[in-house]
Amino acid sequence: MGSAGGPITPQQLALAHRVGEQIARRDAVIVTGACPGIPHAAALGSHELGGKSLGVSPAHSREEHVKIFTSPLEPYDAIVFTGSGLMGREVHNIHSSDVVIFIGGRSGTLGEFAIAYDEGKLIGILLDSGGLSDDFEHIAEMCNKNTGSVLLASANPEELVDRCLDLYYKANLPTSTVFDRG
Repeated sequence: MGSAGGPITPQQLALAHRVGEQIARRDAVIVTGACPGIPHAAALGSHELGGKSLGVSPAHSREEHVKIFTSPLEPYDAIVFTGSGLMGREVHNIHSSDVVIFIGGRSGTLGEFAIAYDEGKLIGILLDSGGLSDDFEHIAEMCNKNTGSVLLASANPEELVDRCLDLYYKANLPTSTVFDRG
């Protein structure tokens, strides 16, 4: 999860691309908001290494996705058109993810973090990626609420993905994606 727009640096896009590549190397499915920016860079990274991807769109249709939300159709293997708008899409996106990794981010990413944290998801935070992600550990502390969520943080994209997936599989957590490996 990360910003679709706003000031996004080439470094943030490169970090997101590396996250996507590592997700593909680990034979996991990447789920994003099917939008430009950081999520698109991560999806491209996965796609370039043959990974599978699911896009969760706020639009009602392909046409609305492209024309109204100015979002890409590629490189996704499948896109779910929720018709839920940007905020509603966040809920579908988080519910469809077993592990939620945050890179950079602005207000939409903050909303996704709040949902993931309240839902008790396994959360990865890419440190030093700009935006709000660097503050998420502190925000979780300030919430003072035991949701069962586990937060893992690293400034290294490959290490972060590996730590998240290793814990996910070791803990035998329930899957929530349509691409269950079992």
